[in-house]
Amino acid sequence: MLFYPAALPLSTATLTRVSALIRTHRKTIRSRWRRLAPGDQALLTLAYLHKGERLRALAAGFGISEATAWRRVRETIGLLAAKATGVA
Repeated sequence: MLFYPAALPLSTATLTRVSALIRTHRKTIRSRWRRLAPGDQALLTLAYLHKGERLRALAAGFGISEATAWRRVRETIGLLAAKATGVA
């Protein structure tokens, strides 16, 4: 399998905000350990949402299973959706 670097036209502030949201959620649910750090989980989700990259490729790039990638992306999307409930 070949890996390639990719750039996302998103600000560092976006990554920081999503990471903080994940970190807060983990403290709330008292999660002791996860395969991905909050920043990596945020980057995984943002790459998935922005590029439409296949989870199989993203999972390989982050060194996790496709199932773990799917769970982390779903979790982060849920957190973002809950944060945006007052929008619209």
